[in-house]
Amino acid sequence: MTQTIAPRVRTLVLLLLAAACALLAAAGPASAHAALTGSDPRQGAVVDKAPAQVSLTFSESVSMDDDSLRVLDPKGKRVDDGSPSGTGGTTYSVKLHAGLPDGTYTVTYQVVSADSHPVAGAYTFSVGAPSETSVSVSAQAAGGGFVGGLYGVGRYVSYAAFAVLVGGAAFVLACWPRGSGVRVVQRLVVSGWLALTTATLLLLLLRGSYTGSGKVADVFDLGLLGEVLQTKSGAALVSRLLLLAAAALFIAVLFGAYDKRDDEERRDLTFGLALGGSVVAVGLAATWAMSEHASVGLQAGLAMPVDVVHLIAVATWLGGLTALLVALYRGPADTPVPTVAVRRFSRLAFGSVVALVATGAYQSWRQLGSWTAFTDTRYGQLLLVKIGLVVVLVGVAYFSRRWTARLADAVPVVAGQRKKEAAVPPGGGKSDKVKAAQKSGAAGKNGAGGKNGAGGRTGAAGKGETGAAERAGAARQAKAGGKASGTGKGSGESQRAAQLARQRAAVDAARQKRQRDADPHRFGLRRSVLAEAGVAVVLLVVTTVLTQTEPGRTEEEAKAAGASSAADAVPATGAVTLDMPFDTGGQNGKGVVRVELDPARVGANDLHLYVERPDGTAFDIPEVKVALTQKAKDIGPLPVAPDHITTGHWSASGVQIPMAGDWEVAVTVRTSDIDQVTLSKNAQIG
Repeated sequence: MTQTIAPRVRTLVLLLLAAACALLAAAGPASAHAALTGSDPRQGAVVDKAPAQVSLTFSESVSMDDDSLRVLDPKGKRVDDGSPSGTGGTTYSVKLHAGLPDGTYTVTYQVVSADSHPVAGAYTFSVGAPSETSVSVSAQAAGGGFVGGLYGVGRYVSYAAFAVLVGGAAFVLACWPRGSGVRVVQRLVVSGWLALTTATLLLLLLRGSYTGSGKVADVFDLGLLGEVLQTKSGAALVSRLLLLAAAALFIAVLFGAYDKRDDEERRDLTFGLALGGSVVAVGLAATWAMSEHASVGLQAGLAMPVDVVHLIAVATWLGGLTALLVALYRGPADTPVPTVAVRRFSRLAFGSVVALVATGAYQSWRQLGSWTAFTDTRYGQLLLVKIGLVVVLVGVAYFSRRWTARLADAVPVVAGQRKKEAAVPPGGGKSDKVKAAQKSGAAGKNGAGGKNGAGGRTGAAGKGETGAAERAGAARQAKAGGKASGTGKGSGESQRAAQLARQRAAVDAARQKRQRDADPHRFGLRRSVLAEAGVAVVLLVVTTVLTQTEPGRTEEEAKAAGASSAADAVPATGAVTLDMPFDTGGQNGKGVVRVELDPARVGANDLHLYVERPDGTAFDIPEVKVALTQKAKDIGPLPVAPDHITTGHWSASGVQIPMAGDWEVAVTVRTSDIDQVTLSKNAQIG
């Protein structure tokens, strides 16, 4: 049975690790949690004279240094004074040099949002008229590269280790006190503590480079580390390390002295450990709640304690599940997980799920803000995946509860079998021969090397009735007896008796393990718990990615602000009308052509063209053509072929103008086969 299960466990673990790596790889750099909602000058704006300063407004408070906000001229040279000043935490400005010439200027920014994530971006504005620029305005990545990837791994490990540490300890205290003496459970909880401590130290070292240059060399910059310690995120990481020191004392008491106490002392110690452990667990959870999503935005005062409850519920459920899985698969045969412990954990997990759903619903409302954000934002899409995984996990947990109930019903039968097995020694009717062989080997009546010695014929007579381990032990004892002196006869017999006792205990433990694994109810429980743990691993990965993703509410606000900014950046000029008199020199070759562009902005425009005689009456001509050119950017001519609508009226819709500026509108009028003229006028396109 065990040999059949082991390959399944390895296969499932490999599949889960592959899924976790795929999700982490798809996560990419941490998304910005503070969005740029406004700027002055606005993106793409063309201003008549150079502004005295550039200001940026974000959706939440951010932190800056001297290089966080820069303004570059067309050649890439800085034209700001390098000292950003804040006005209220969300708006920052930097002064510009006086007498800036006309041209296109680039604004770049890299700041840290209040929820600890780096934010970077760039945009352009122009003075007088747009010009060529050597500065790239492609989207800048913040928190990416090798350092960003390593920081993401550290975040995932810290969440997983927190769940194992808190959930494993809760499982021992609340469900299985005797488990404090089980080695595999001890190793699991201690591993959680070690992993969380290591990950926290790693995050503290990486923090400065992660929010700054992204260079590996800056990880070991002590000056940068000192700056990190003065930030909210740095203080949270240091607080986590201090709380982990207290957690180490808790673990030492739980696994060092708890199992050795009598019942009354254990009850008192349980109360103290539960109280102290709860305080430490809440403190650890608060280091995340006070420095990430919950600490900023809507109802932060309520969101932080709700987030603490959410994290504790997740850790109790998933960490306790991990401890149960390890105990079921790796626990010693003489200390199996009792049914009562599984039932207690089932109730504890149910309460955790209720708390998880309640707090998760509030967090979803707070971070999304609308139903459409579920499908229109990346945060909402990931949240849908998380909700689906929770539903699957609850479904698998339902089957675990059913197996637990069946296991409880089967306890009296199993207990009766164990009593019966205890009355009949291993080996059935052959046990008398085994005992005779062991007794003969232990007594050594005729000397260690004699006929009836441990290695003689009497020992051989027991061959086939004893187990392989007992035969090997008997042979070693005979060899030792042959070398022993007469005066050491009593000592040798006691050693051989101890060896035989250990062998019998090992055989009995193996038999108990086989019987335990053969129980169909316990086997079903192990499989369902393994499936729960598998889904929990993926769920934890998705949760980690969610903490690095811009909330849906913020993303929608940024989109709305961007649309408003784009609209405000274009002056409301309305339609542009250009009247151009013409004379082709032929018969009926004089008149006026009128061109109308609506709305005369960047993007799609409607073009209407009218041809009239000098007296104002409309008339048709054989051909009319239009071309648009922006000489400053060497764009065009862009041909436009209007369609004839009615007498003296031509029209074209969806005329694309790629950028703002001064555009030349050229019209070619042909009044006969040989008479034509090209006219032009300039129009300011917003």
